[in-house]
Amino acid sequence: MANPLQKRGQKLAKKLSRFSLKASRESKEHLKENLVDRLPHVRSVRLLVLEWLLLTTAIIMLAITQALWYAESFSTSAFVEGGTYTEATLGKVSSLNPIFATTNSEKTLSKLLFATLVTVDYSGHTGPGLAASTTSDPTGKIWTVKLRPDLKWSDGEPLTNADVLFTINLIKDPTLKSAYASSFSKVKVSEKDDTIIFTLPAPYINFPSALNLPILPQHILQDVDPEILLEHNFSSSPVSSGAFTHNATQTIGSDGETVVYLYANPNYYRGRPLLDSFAIHAFMDTNDIISALKNGSVTATAELSHLDAPKVTSSTVYEKQTTINNGVFLFFNTTRPALSQAVLRQAIRNGIDSSDLRALAGGPPPLDYPILPYQANFNPPKLSELDPDNARTVIAEHRPEQALRLATISTSPFPAIAERLADRLRNLGLDIAVEIYEPNRDFLINVISYRNYDMLLYEIELGADPDILTYYHSSQANQAGLNLSNYHNPLADDAILAARSTMDPRLRAAKYEAFVKHWLRDVPSLSIYQVNLAYFFNKNVRSFSEDNRLVYATDRFADVEHWAVYKSRLNRTP
Repeated sequence: MANPLQKRGQKLAKKLSRFSLKASRESKEHLKENLVDRLPHVRSVRLLVLEWLLLTTAIIMLAITQALWYAESFSTSAFVEGGTYTEATLGKVSSLNPIFATTNSEKTLSKLLFATLVTVDYSGHTGPGLAASTTSDPTGKIWTVKLRPDLKWSDGEPLTNADVLFTINLIKDPTLKSAYASSFSKVKVSEKDDTIIFTLPAPYINFPSALNLPILPQHILQDVDPEILLEHNFSSSPVSSGAFTHNATQTIGSDGETVVYLYANPNYYRGRPLLDSFAIHAFMDTNDIISALKNGSVTATAELSHLDAPKVTSSTVYEKQTTINNGVFLFFNTTRPALSQAVLRQAIRNGIDSSDLRALAGGPPPLDYPILPYQANFNPPKLSELDPDNARTVIAEHRPEQALRLATISTSPFPAIAERLADRLRNLGLDIAVEIYEPNRDFLINVISYRNYDMLLYEIELGADPDILTYYHSSQANQAGLNLSNYHNPLADDAILAARSTMDPRLRAAKYEAFVKHWLRDVPSLSIYQVNLAYFFNKNVRSFSEDNRLVYATDRFADVEHWAVYKSRLNRTP
C-alpha cells in the first residue's frame, strides 16, 4: 500500500517542479519582453510617466491628509495634570503664617496656602469660600456663617467652627498687631449649633468683605503663646487649607532670596489642582526678576510694571494688564503741627499735578477720590482747579520751619514717584526729606503703626466694597488702626457710620458722597492713581483668565486649581 502512494507523491513532485520551472522561464520572458525590452522606449513617453507619478503621489498625500484631518476632528489640545508653575515675587519671606504676611512674597504664599471664609469671585464680588453661606439679620448687626461640610486641613484633620473662633480671637490679641484686627476689634463671635455668630457693635452691610481672612488650625496653635507665635515652627512649615501645602524652603545666597516649594493639597475644598506643585521664588530686586523671566527659570510674575515690558525681551513671555481695587495716595499726618492746618494741605493738593506722577507708574487710571466711583455709585463732587501760583502764596504764609519727612517703600515705582513728588513740593516752597523703607514687618510697626512720618506715599487696598472706616474714621487713628492720616472729623465719622449701617443703596451712596465732600475740604490725603496689575507669563501655560475682575492682586489665584503647564491631545467625547 505504501509503494503506490510513494509513486503518486513522486509524480506529483515532478509535475510541480516542471510547472515551477516553466513559470519561472515564462516570467523571465514576460519581464524581458514587457519591461526590459521596452525601457529604451520610456524616453518617448517620459511626460506621461511623470504625470502618472505625480498623480499617484498626489493621491497618496491626499489620503494621508484626510487621515490626519479626521484624527484632528476627533481630538483636541487641552491642558492636563502635572508640572510645576514657578512665580517670581518681590520681598523677603520671614514667615508663612498668614496673619503676619506683609511683603508681596508672603501675601502670595498666604493666598496659595490658606483658604478664607469668603473670597472674591470672578466678577469681583464677595462670594463663598470656606463658608457655604453668610447671612444677616434685618438689622445688619448679627451675621451667621455656616461652613461647608467635610472641610479638612492638609494633614487630614477636620477644619471646623473651632478653628474660626480660635482665629478671630487670636487676631484680636493686641500683642500680635495683626492687620486684620481693626475689622474685629469690637465684634463678638460665638458658636450656635453648627453655625458661627458674629455680633457687631453697629450695623454693617458689607461685613462679609471683612471675612476674607485666612483661618488658622486650632489643633496646632491652641497652646502657643501669641507673643511667640511668630517664632513657632508653624511659621516655617505650616499645615494649610488652600490649594497647595508646604513642601520645602530653599535659601539662596545671603540677601534673603528664597524659593518656597509647594505641592498640591489633595484636601482642598475645591478639588485637587491640576498642577502637581507650585514654587514661589522670592527675589529682592526687580532686575533679578526680569533676568529670571528672560532665561525661563520662572514661569510668571506680577511684580513688574508695564514700564518694564521693553526689558523683558523674550518671545515666549506675554503681558496682560488688569486694574485692581488698590489706590496710591499721599497721606498727610494731620496731627503733626506742620500739617495740622487744612489750608496748607489744600494748597499742596492744588499745586500738584498728579498726571505727572502717574506717568512714572506707566500711566495707570487716575484716582480722584478715596472711593472708586463704581463701588458706591455716588455722584462725585467737582474737584478744584490746579493753581500752583496761588499754592505757592499760601504755602509761603504757612510754611513749616522744619523739613517735612516724606516716607515711602522701596518697591518700584514708589521711590521714583516720591522723588518727583518731592521736587514738585520743593518747587511750591516746601523743604522735603525723602525716606525710603523696605516693605517688611519692621516698616509696618515702626513707621505705619507709630505714624512716623509727615507724609506717606503708600498703596492701600480699597476692597470689593468700600470701607473707608478703616482709613478715615477717627476710631482707627491709633497703632492698631489704619487711619494713616490720623484724620479726625465728627461729621465725616457720622457719614461713614451711616453709610456702613444703611441697607438702602441710594442712601448709602448719598452718605458716601457726604463723606467725600468732607474729604475734599479737609484733605487728609491726596489720591494719585488706581493700580494696574501687569502680569508677565509664559505664553505656553494657563494662568488666570483676563475676564476675571480682580479686587486684590492675589485674586489672580481665585481659579488656581485650573492653572496648568502641560498640554496633550485628548480624544473628543460624543
